[in-house]
Amino acid sequence: MSETKIRVTLSEALEARGMTLTELSQLVGVSVVNLSLLKNNHAKAVRFTTLDAICEALGCLPGDILTRD
Repeated sequence: MSETKIRVTLSEALEARGMTLTELSQLVGVSVVNLSLLKNNHAKAVRFTTLDAICEALGCLPGDILTRD
């Protein structure tokens, strides 16, 4: 299986907003461990409901935290 070119830029989005992963976890109801996997590009998938909740909490669009190299 080849590596994907999709990259998660959640770290940058959190930093720009002065928010921690723990704070985001509390806002979206997703464990810090699962958000950490996503943030570090180790997640194999993300649910649309989770992506929507993250975008709502960060006030962003999916394209603000997902990029393709």
